[in-house]
Amino acid sequence: MYRKVDAGVVEGLRRIVGKENVLLGPEAMEPYAHDETVGLRAEPEVVVRATSAAQVSAVLRLAQRERIPVTPRGAGYGLSGGAVPVYGGIVLSLEKMNRILEIDRENLMVTVEPGVITGDIHRAVEAEGLFYPPDPASLDSCSIGGNIAEGAGGPRAVKYGTTKDYVCGLEAVLPSGEIITCGGKLVKNVTGYNLIQLLIGSEGTLAVVTQIVLRLLPLPRVQVDLLVPYDDFQAAADTVSDIIAHHILPTAIEFMERDSILAVQRLLRKKVPHDDAAAHLLIQLDGNRREAVDADFEVVGELCLKHGARDVLVAKDRRTRDRLWEARRMIIEALNHESPVNHMEDVVVPRAEIPRLLGRMKEIAARHEVRIVCFGHAGDGNVHVNVLKDDISDERWERLVPAVTEEIYRLALSLGGTITGEHGIGAGRRRYLPLALDPAQIELMRRIKEAFDPNRILNPGKIFPPG
Repeated sequence: MYRKVDAGVVEGLRRIVGKENVLLGPEAMEPYAHDETVGLRAEPEVVVRATSAAQVSAVLRLAQRERIPVTPRGAGYGLSGGAVPVYGGIVLSLEKMNRILEIDRENLMVTVEPGVITGDIHRAVEAEGLFYPPDPASLDSCSIGGNIAEGAGGPRAVKYGTTKDYVCGLEAVLPSGEIITCGGKLVKNVTGYNLIQLLIGSEGTLAVVTQIVLRLLPLPRVQVDLLVPYDDFQAAADTVSDIIAHHILPTAIEFMERDSILAVQRLLRKKVPHDDAAAHLLIQLDGNRREAVDADFEVVGELCLKHGARDVLVAKDRRTRDRLWEARRMIIEALNHESPVNHMEDVVVPRAEIPRLLGRMKEIAARHEVRIVCFGHAGDGNVHVNVLKDDISDERWERLVPAVTEEIYRLALSLGGTITGEHGIGAGRRRYLPLALDPAQIELMRRIKEAFDPNRILNPGKIFPPG
């Protein structure tokens, strides 16, 4: 179906982007053969680093003419294999398109290229008294283009939403090489189909995003964080429901079960308060008036204690807040340290169903004799499920992962949830898509893909089930 990259194609790519931006050879291309998905890799035939939309367009025109697959890539921090070149061909890296083009204070907008690191956007706009809320865990490593491709979320989604809620404009290159511009510095826009929202979360299968306009908010002046330990996760979940019932919407409500806390302690060699508690909630509140935020955290603290919290630890200054968040930010690194081979899922359920999900997750772990550690976003029902290989044999692990994965997905679906909340389908989950979507939906998606990319050159082997 696809042609191989030959010397003529390489020479054509060099004419487009310059010899220094065409990478060949195993050592130079190794970083582009994988993302952060453990155990998933595929070798590209060539890596191209573009610096402009015009170059992206020319690369795609060449690939279209030669019928060569193209895998777009941001910073490579995805967790579903979306940037892994499963059919070889060209990896089209956007890492050099990393400029913040404009911070527009008057319109509360920022215009950026796709290779900008998300944390750099945060710092740049906050220096101007502005606020870009989406905060994926890898914000100091991941790129905004990758966030667009995956529809990234983060802890602040419970109050502020996810990436899709802040994208007002996109410049993108179609597989044909045509450059399109959707939206702009506009808060309202119902001119035809919403192509912006179609491209967000499409995992680089429909177009390559080359410029982004993001909506900003005024930076909240006051922030308070609470770390709250519980002896029972149901009590923690009841607290979350009660807080929202009192018309208080925290910026973030994160949960960490005991095993995740203990893993962080072992990595950092530092004690976390109440490390023997069954679960911790990490609650963040923000606003513009100290009196209003203090009033909210007093109510939240009382509700936590009413539902059986052991204690409510309060952090108002940046240093203390960072200390409270350290354990949450370090969980993935701690689990990777303990078991370099592991399998992560990010199922999502209605938030009231999290206790039932976690209880039955323990049953799955016991039945398969495997360690499963969970943490995530209690405020929006997004649970990160980590299946750890530990000392399980390779042969048993190969049999175990598909069986446990399907059980986890079927459990989430039975509770009214679905199989991924923010990491995407990519190459790793595509075989399970029919569990979550009916045939009519999958066929409609295939037809959309066909309309954008009839020759299927753009990021093939992603999202759709094999065959």
